[in-house]
Amino acid sequence: MRVFVGITGASGAPYAARLIQALSEAGCEVGVSASGAGVEVLATELYGDPDLGRDEVLSRVAGHPGVTVHAPDDFRAPYASGSAQVDAYVVCPCSMATVGTLAAGAMDNLIHRAASVAIKEGRKLILMPRETPLSTIHLEGLLKLRQAGAVILFLAPGFYHSPKSIDDLVDFVVARALDQIGVANELSGRWGS
Repeated sequence: MRVFVGITGASGAPYAARLIQALSEAGCEVGVSASGAGVEVLATELYGDPDLGRDEVLSRVAGHPGVTVHAPDDFRAPYASGSAQVDAYVVCPCSMATVGTLAAGAMDNLIHRAASVAIKEGRKLILMPRETPLSTIHLEGLLKLRQAGAVILFLAPGFYHSPKSIDDLVDFVVARALDQIGVANELSGRWGS
């Protein structure tokens, strides 16, 4: 399975890191691209150092088998074209700036382009926002993207699986994303089990 993961500048770095790791462990081919703000959030939330260099941050987050990192301006990456066979596209975390850009049909970088390709080709697109509270503008953008076929999967863990750690909360949400992508997993408890 071939999956694109875009990382933008919203809080939620642990989800992105765990998703990439889980996709790699499942044998997926994973393409990763992170915006400048996305790298800063990764550096801050995962490593406590917002000044950590881009290459260092991405080598730590994406240093798994089958994972390739693409620069935000790499429009030659396979994820920038509908002719490439890609099974799913995920933006995790997905900033409201990214939601607004995608809802307007604009494309500033590879993340925007890949999501636009998913929409135009009718492929699986999963947007994973964390922002709260949401303004009317945010809600309208999310609705527009949902109507265009995107799955909106908020970075909001459940508690019915009796989490014991932050990792359990992260795994709960990542498991839901893997379910949407079609990757079998046992990361988190399921209702009724």
